[in-house]
Amino acid sequence: MISYRIGANEAGQRFDKYLRKLLREAPSSFIYKMLRKKNIVLNGRKSDGSQILADGDEVKLFLADDTLHKFMGQPSGEGETLSGSYPYHPLEVLYEDEDWLMVNKPAGILSQKAVPEDISMNEWIIGYLLHTGCLMPEQLATFKPSVCNRLDRNTSGLLAAGKTLAGSQSLSEAFRERTVQKHYRCLAAGRVTESMHLRGYLSKDEKTNRVTLTTEEVANARPIETELTPLSVYREATLLSVHLITGRTHQIRAHLASIGHPILGDGKYGDSRVNEEWKRRAGVRRQLLHAYSLTLADGRSITAELPQDFCRALRELEQETHK
Repeated sequence: MISYRIGANEAGQRFDKYLRKLLREAPSSFIYKMLRKKNIVLNGRKSDGSQILADGDEVKLFLADDTLHKFMGQPSGEGETLSGSYPYHPLEVLYEDEDWLMVNKPAGILSQKAVPEDISMNEWIIGYLLHTGCLMPEQLATFKPSVCNRLDRNTSGLLAAGKTLAGSQSLSEAFRERTVQKHYRCLAAGRVTESMHLRGYLSKDEKTNRVTLTTEEVANARPIETELTPLSVYREATLLSVHLITGRTHQIRAHLASIGHPILGDGKYGDSRVNEEWKRRAGVRRQLLHAYSLTLADGRSITAELPQDFCRALRELEQETHK
């Protein structure tokens, strides 16, 4: 027998929906059979699965350990070592409350897994929450905290995650409704001397993981908007503040490349000759694009400081300017 106490993350949903997540490998027919036979009970009573769960409800499953592990998709004994699946990794925490967590993602790590064997910021965040006691291993059976905005592997900066179901829902809604403003910093090749409001249509080739921009609407393309503001204009490059109005795949990188100002170090949309020069001069090995700040609906602004490789390239540009 195993017992679960319903918390805030599970409350408010139908009991059978909760059981389908808990016993994710079990056929629905098995779940309803166990309910009928009272091998699964809610608050000690027989249930048909239609009840809405409340915080504090108790769920008991009178099932053999092997059956539980099989239908929960766990090897035998995994429940005892679940936290080991999410090892603790120090994070640069920028903001945290009961529902939200915002961290500074380093370049070189995925926001979320692409394939099962990947390690991503999502695993690091879960490991951090387990380590700090904000999350219990048994809660992972029905709810996993998740990042709510995605950054490319080699883009650094501010990544936001929901710690709770309510936090994930409210944060995702804020990004979807654009009540959160997203601002980036980047170093773009060439001199950008005026602010710009760029519009276009973006389509993605899933096979090559590249996007194409057009000024006219075409089939399967989505509208995009990007605002650019030059902060410092150097001889060879420009430090830009970028307001990402829509949030499509590779939007900033492709939009800047389309106007002849690709991001320094961008191997996919950039200038290979310029990239090689900056690799030699300042060790630039990735696109110098950084998710710099999020401004919330209440006016609060969370900021992620620029990483070392970005600052190193800035110093090189400043030195060249003063020669």
